[in-house]
Amino acid sequence: MVQSVGIKDVARAAGVSVGTVSNVINRPDTVATETRARVLSAIDRLGYVRSESARQLRAGRSRIMGLLVLDMGNPFFVDVARGAERAARDAGLGVMVCNSAESAGEEAEYLSLFAEQRVRGVLLTPADATGRNIASFRRHGIPFVLVDRVSEGTTECSVSVDDVAGGALAVRHLVDAGHRSLAYVSGPPGFTQVRDRRTGALNALAEAGLGPQHLRELPTERLDVAAGRDAGARLLGLADRPTAVFCANDLLALGVLQAMYAAGVGVPDDLAIVGYDDIEFAAAAAVPLTSVRQPAVTMGALAAEMLLEETEDSDERGANGGRHEHRRVVLQPELVVRRSSLSAR
Repeated sequence: MVQSVGIKDVARAAGVSVGTVSNVINRPDTVATETRARVLSAIDRLGYVRSESARQLRAGRSRIMGLLVLDMGNPFFVDVARGAERAARDAGLGVMVCNSAESAGEEAEYLSLFAEQRVRGVLLTPADATGRNIASFRRHGIPFVLVDRVSEGTTECSVSVDDVAGGALAVRHLVDAGHRSLAYVSGPPGFTQVRDRRTGALNALAEAGLGPQHLRELPTERLDVAAGRDAGARLLGLADRPTAVFCANDLLALGVLQAMYAAGVGVPDDLAIVGYDDIEFAAAAAVPLTSVRQPAVTMGALAAEMLLEETEDSDERGANGGRHEHRRVVLQPELVVRRSSLSAR
């Protein structure tokens, strides 16, 4: 078994005190040039690596930011992570990325891990619709920012997109194209985004003088391609199949597209499809996918910057004396029209 090299080993090899080694690492300008060179040579020769966790315990603050998302298999959250990582790196911090897999139980485990590791703060897209995990985590006093979500009863900072407006953009586009029989492949009903996008879809129908009966909802257990294929199979089994479908995210839409392709149903001539998120794969699909674009990278970066503002304010004024004011930033979505919805009715 290989034993790790400690600061005492470096001090012994360099013929100096432990305090001198510490000064070379943390305050090199306070150490004479010759002594500093001797210590650095010993560090290099022995392969010494400073224990960051021990340093954090002494300092009482971490250089790690936690990021907990619903599904790292979804490119949307990869883009959120890219934005957060960029902002954290500019501030000299790292990001620990974790995946709750849309599970409240796994979310609770990761939040406990973040508390144990005493991370600087957390960026969180909640999987637990009840809010219990957030309430439990709040007791640790670790700042957090909600990403792609505004949780009811929560006053913390958040960065989200106006999903009601996004749902309206999608369905207004389909109605304007002449569709009057639509379906909404919605995903798990407990997710706020799913409900808000449905609200927006119904608003767009109402604007056109159409009632909610013109939108048939097909809920799914998950927000992935497999769930989209399953919803596509259910669509194919309907006697009065809708002429257009709006999906709660692009992965669902790509699954529906696969099901239609396998069954020989033409897209968009037989079925128009609109997704949500505008992930990279949307434009690269066999039939390029119309989608409601969310500024995912911007969301991640803004959330990280807001978290840094809060933690820096606490550092300057004390954990209980900060003047940080929580903010809710709501970004606007954008409809990107491609071939999957360009059929004349």
